[in-house]
Amino acid sequence: MNTTLLQRARRALTLILPLAAVLAQAAYAQTADVPSLAGKRIAISMTGTSHYFDVKAFQAQVDEIKRLGGTPITLDAGRNDKNLVTQLQTVVTQKPDAVIQTLGTLSVIDPWLKRISKAGIPLFTIDAPSQHSINNTTSDNVTSGRVLAEQLASDAGGKGNILVFNGFYGVPVCAIRYDELQKVLAAHPNLKILQPELRDVIPNTVQDARAQIAALLNKYPKGEIAAIWSAWDIPQLGASQALIDAGRTEIKTYGVDGTPEVLELLARDASPVGAVVAQQPELIGRTAVQNVARYLAGQRDLPKETHVPTLLTTHANLDQVRQLRGDQ
Repeated sequence: MNTTLLQRARRALTLILPLAAVLAQAAYAQTADVPSLAGKRIAISMTGTSHYFDVKAFQAQVDEIKRLGGTPITLDAGRNDKNLVTQLQTVVTQKPDAVIQTLGTLSVIDPWLKRISKAGIPLFTIDAPSQHSINNTTSDNVTSGRVLAEQLASDAGGKGNILVFNGFYGVPVCAIRYDELQKVLAAHPNLKILQPELRDVIPNTVQDARAQIAALLNKYPKGEIAAIWSAWDIPQLGASQALIDAGRTEIKTYGVDGTPEVLELLARDASPVGAVVAQQPELIGRTAVQNVARYLAGQRDLPKETHVPTLLTTHANLDQVRQLRGDQ
């Protein structure tokens, strides 16, 4: 097999194997014998609910707790660190039977997660690998970061300049994805990150990313930028819009989450979106609740982390990913 055919075969496997894994995981989540949560109060502490991932993971937790007979206590910090700290303090006084914390900058929330654990309240997390958490349910972010970076490198032909958004390295999942990008770039010395790196912000993420990229497109003429990378796809959305505005079809964007607006752009011919790793936020939310139910029923052999597969999504397999996630 020549090099070109080998590369194509590897890319095909990258797209196909994760889909098979997700089908198996989803089937397990639907059919596994999960204990009841009757009479149990489960606190759902959300960093925010403004993003596609947040909303889907949140609603899945609420629905699964109710399906299992429990009562959800819902708290939303509105993606404000001060509010989140107050929220976690409040959780201790409410004395629920368990807490599920979704996301958060670990250096900010970990002291308060420690207090929850020390208060004797079973603590579970989503995308927040705290030492104080019994179990953290999360995507396989190492694989996600690697396959996304490899897709970028392949699409760019292994050379060119990259604009990188790196505003939330303190969020563990973002750090993992960024570190995987760096590992892939180390194998492609002709691919370089333009300095300084960009900072994605909250709120107004889309508008800010769009404005930053628009300014840089005026600075760098055609041929000087190959790709734009972000650890999540809301900056990717703004960057893609800026590329459309400027007619810069030679640049592709890359990110993680699979927000519907990004998938809509990916569906276009000559889309600015090169690839996005689509997460399974509903499956993540359900799985976290099921882990809580098992623990409260006496099953204490849970793994420290439960990994939910992700889907490397390109124009070629977009319809399959949408169907699998229930987006259509």
